[in-house]
Amino acid sequence: MLRYFTAGESHGEALVAFLSGIPAGLEIDQAFVDRELWRRQQGYGRGGRMKIETDSARILSGVRHGRTIGSPISIEIANKDWKNWQEALPVASGDPAKHKRVASPRPGHADLAGALKYNFPEARYVLERASARESASRVAIGAIAKLFLRELGIGVLSHVITVGGVSLTEVVSWDRISVLHQQEKILLNCADPEAEQRMKDEVDEVLRTGDSLGGVFEVVAHNVPPGLGTYVQWDERLDALLAAAVMSLQAVKAVEIGSGVAAAFAVGSTVHDEIGYAAESGFTSFSRAHNNAGGIEGGTSNGEDIRVRGYLKPISTLRRPLQSVDFSTREPVKAAYERSDVCVVPAAGVAAEAMVALSLARCALEKFGGDSMMETNRNFQGYCQQLKNY
Repeated sequence: MLRYFTAGESHGEALVAFLSGIPAGLEIDQAFVDRELWRRQQGYGRGGRMKIETDSARILSGVRHGRTIGSPISIEIANKDWKNWQEALPVASGDPAKHKRVASPRPGHADLAGALKYNFPEARYVLERASARESASRVAIGAIAKLFLRELGIGVLSHVITVGGVSLTEVVSWDRISVLHQQEKILLNCADPEAEQRMKDEVDEVLRTGDSLGGVFEVVAHNVPPGLGTYVQWDERLDALLAAAVMSLQAVKAVEIGSGVAAAFAVGSTVHDEIGYAAESGFTSFSRAHNNAGGIEGGTSNGEDIRVRGYLKPISTLRRPLQSVDFSTREPVKAAYERSDVCVVPAAGVAAEAMVALSLARCALEKFGGDSMMETNRNFQGYCQQLKNY
């Protein structure tokens, strides 16, 4: 059973992530893990924090001589900004006069709900943990999940579908997404250069007006064999696991698999993917005319690319703040402003890749098992042969 969790605050000393259940013998590519963290920090519309942090994963346990050893993996990501917050957010009691309180809650953020839940007089501690900075931890352990999936021939990448009022209408192939991710400079991670420029123009406009932008990203998992997940229990369905994983990311307000939204307004004959049988290709000789199901039918992968879209609301911290209430006086004021981004859709896509990879790795381990990569690969190859013999 793959298990993971994260710890740490946005302006604390470090973020920490824990991952348990990865088989022994998986080669860990440190450069790959760090590049995943780098990718999360890129994208047009990011804020000043990205100029401070240069994220790198420090692996503390579970890896020796470059390979996993079967024990829990722990990773630390240092916060360089900690030096500016040591007196404001000390672990010990410190000087209360140096505390940087959040005087008024931001609409759309966890500020007020969190303060009410934990009985805080203001929202500083809420902000510190609710911040999307936490997603860096998930990207780090998600990179290890990607390395595991790579051993099975499975790839996971994302691209941007929508920013503001600009959207792609075409289905982007895995090959085009792969080429996109070979670029050394990331603008808005859109496969269509002309659309990407118009997306940039949208970001420029909200930069000018002090507003923020949301959008839609799509995560594609390629070469996933049929049979991951199952229909037999509600909490084992692959689509349910992926929806929960992507929805758990900060600012994601809706999740779609395949053509899920459009399918709700169409007739069945135009939605369901007709089945054919031809010369052997891929895992089986069965083929599909389309992939409206997004690679999942009945809670189970069907051998097509898995496509999951996340719908991201605009960032709730605005340079032109909305109306709020002062925590202390209860008087009307403008919402507090914390240094923030304007558009994070590309970065959210990278974090979603991590969550999709962790979910698929969990399902793969539940199906194929193995305490070592040799055992897992042997079981996987046996299953692939079973599919070919079907």
